[in-house]
Amino acid sequence: MSIVDNRKAFHDYFIEERHEAGLVLEGWEVKAIRAGRTQLKEAYVVILSGELYLLGAHISPLPTASTHVHPDPTRTRKLLLHGEEIARLVGKVERAGYTLIPLNLHYSRGRIKLEVGLAKGKKQHDKREAEKERDWQREKQRLLRQGGRS
Repeated sequence: MSIVDNRKAFHDYFIEERHEAGLVLEGWEVKAIRAGRTQLKEAYVVILSGELYLLGAHISPLPTASTHVHPDPTRTRKLLLHGEEIARLVGKVERAGYTLIPLNLHYSRGRIKLEVGLAKGKKQHDKREAEKERDWQREKQRLLRQGGRS
């Protein structure tokens, strides 16, 4: 079950592979995510010393957060993947010019997971082409619905 999607990722990038990663979260972050107070629009994944980290993801703290915790909504969060998966992703990012993009936060067996996409950036003409294709599909569906009524 999806919590939040990063729709901008599909507009700006060609997604070639998807990987499910765990997140190292604090208690107040889990509560805020379950309440739907999170955003992935400006988020990205970086590689630091052979580990993956999520930067720029905004998790708004709940007003009922504990008084002794000082929440940082955009703190760096570590991603949890198997070692060989990380090694393969690092290789592709460093050699082939790919980027790691967070695609969505979702629940998997009661745990909060992040879907990370291995992506290549779209050029402006690619974005226009994708928009034309989407508009044409929408128009085609509309015409098919109208044709069925007459």
